Amino acid sequence: MEKKYLDFIAKTKPILVERDVLLSGYTTFKIGGPADLLAKPKNIEELKVLLSTAKDLEIPYFIMGCGSNLLIKDSGLRGLVILLADNFSEIIQEGSNTLNALAGARLIALARFALALGLGGFEFASGIPGSLGGAIVMNAGAYGGEMVQVVKSVWLLKEDGSVVEHSNEEMEFGYRKSRLNKEKSIVLAATIELASKNRDEIKALMDDLSQRRRDKQPVTEPSAGSFFKRPPGHYAAALIDQAGLKGYKIGGAYVSPLHAGFVLSDGTATAADVIALKEHIQKTVYDKFQVELEPEVKIIGDE
Repeated sequence: MEKKYLDFIAKTKPILVERDVLLSGYTTFKIGGPADLLAKPKNIEELKVLLSTAKDLEIPYFIMGCGSNLLIKDSGLRGLVILLADNFSEIIQEGSNTLNALAGARLIALARFALALGLGGFEFASGIPGSLGGAIVMNAGAYGGEMVQVVKSVWLLKEDGSVVEHSNEEMEFGYRKSRLNKEKSIVLAATIELASKNRDEIKALMDDLSQRRRDKQPVTEPSAGSFFKRPPGHYAAALIDQAGLKGYKIGGAYVSPLHAGFVLSDGTATAADVIALKEHIQKTVYDKFQVELEPEVKIIGDE
C-alpha cells in the first residue's frame, strides 16, 4: 500500500497531495482520524486527474467539502480524500441575475457575493457553514429557504468521467436529499438564479437571520450543525428537549443546553463519544415517544 500511495503522489504532480493528514482540522466538529492521502485540486481538470489515477491504482476515494455536516470516525479514512473547499471555490456572475460557482464555494461567500451585486434570494443560506456542493447534495435549507429554490442547474461529474448539466427538476430535490443520494456523481459547479433586490434590504435580512441564529443556536461551539432530520409530524429538538436530554453528556460530547437539536464537543470529544450519545438520544426518544430519529449528519470512516 505504501508503494501505491507513493506512485499516486508521483503520478499526480504538481497537484498538492499530502500523506497521513488528520481530518479533524477539516471538519466543523473538529473530530476525525487521519486520511492516508489528502488532495486539494484547484480546478476540474486536476480533479479528473486525481480520480482517474485513483481508479488506475485501485485507491478508494472520498469527496469532502467544508466538513460541516460530517462526523469522521476516529480511525479516519483509508485511501484518498479529495478536498473541494476553498481550493475549489471560484464564483463569477453570469448574466444579470445568475451566479456560477464551483462546488467548494462557501455558502456565506456566495451570499456576500450576491449582496454586493444587489441579488436577493440567497439570504437564507448566509449562516449555513457549508459548501455549495454539500448543500446541493442534501438540499440544505434554513429559515424557510432551500437550495431547490435558487439552483437553476448543476454540473455533475459522472462515474464514467463525463460532465453532465442537470436542470433543477432533474436534480430530484426533496427534504434533505437529491438524486445524489442514490448515484455516485460529484458536484462540480452550479448556476444560482436570484433576483434584483435593494442591497440594504438584503443586508438587513442577512443580519436578522444571523442574529436569530446566534440567539438560538450554539454557533461558536464545535458541531456538525443540526444532528437529526425532522421526523414527520415532529421536531427533533423538541423531542430531545422533552426527553430531558439537554446538556446530557457522554465523554466529551454533549447535547447543547441552548438548542437540543445540536450535539457539541467540549474540545475533547471523540467520534466514538458522539456516536454513543447519538444512540442514547435515539433510544431515549423512541422509548418515550415511539419516534425514530434519523441522523442528518453523515457518519463515515473505518471501524
